[in-house]
Amino acid sequence: MNPPKVSGKVNPKTAANALKSASSLRPKLAIILGSGFISVTNEVSSDREIPYQKLAGFMAPSVAGHAGVAIIGRLFDTDILILNGRTHYYEGHSLAQITHPIRVIAEYGIEDLILTNAAGGINRKYKPGDFMLFKDHMNFMGDNPLRGPSIPRRDRFTDLTQTYDPAIAKQIKAAGRKIKTKLHCGTYCAVSGPSYETPAEINAYRKLGADAIGMSTVPEAIVARQCGIRVAAISCITNEAADSNNYPLSHNDVLESGLLAAKTSSKLLGEFTRNYVQG
Repeated sequence: MNPPKVSGKVNPKTAANALKSASSLRPKLAIILGSGFISVTNEVSSDREIPYQKLAGFMAPSVAGHAGVAIIGRLFDTDILILNGRTHYYEGHSLAQITHPIRVIAEYGIEDLILTNAAGGINRKYKPGDFMLFKDHMNFMGDNPLRGPSIPRRDRFTDLTQTYDPAIAKQIKAAGRKIKTKLHCGTYCAVSGPSYETPAEINAYRKLGADAIGMSTVPEAIVARQCGIRVAAISCITNEAADSNNYPLSHNDVLESGLLAAKTSSKLLGEFTRNYVQG
């Protein structure tokens, strides 16, 4: 049987109901794990794991480092929903498709969302292994996930004046201090990829105020805010950007840097979750 659709798209309630049926837990906090953050799953007491293929409208990631599994469980006594991996615009999907999981978790009942990713450091003070908490973002992906027909109960003209919630940011900063890790606060620049940026592009983004750059996260943040979900986002800085390094960039290097930072990222998210206070 084909899942019901809304305006020609898969109805997010279908996958939300599947998540509700999978476990009696009803978390209000969700984390989307990008490259450099997947080790946190080792700390989760899982109640149920559901492959993306079994959730209507979800797509299996094709990029190394993205498992494609939804995990419902507990992390340091906090009920949590973890989306282990994401799909990307550069994989050939529309922004509506890659942000479908956000609409699903909104229907599921998530109120707070932590987005994570691997990013290149544009700010010359940022070094591989550092982390950056989003203060703001710039969308240079050339598209917007809210483009298209209006969605019932959702404001098409979503205000992004304060995309990233200061109360959650305060909790993440406290977690960073507790584990004594380098946690910058800066502006993330989202580009479409998959090619890495030229030195000229990086120089331009730096002049515009970008501190880190990557190929994800911003569309998810925009849709989450449209859905009324509070958002915070963290980048693991896995490499220096094109005009700062002396070697060719590669995805394998990004994954290796993420693995080296995995212990710290797990401690950071774990400490945040341990003291998480719902707004």
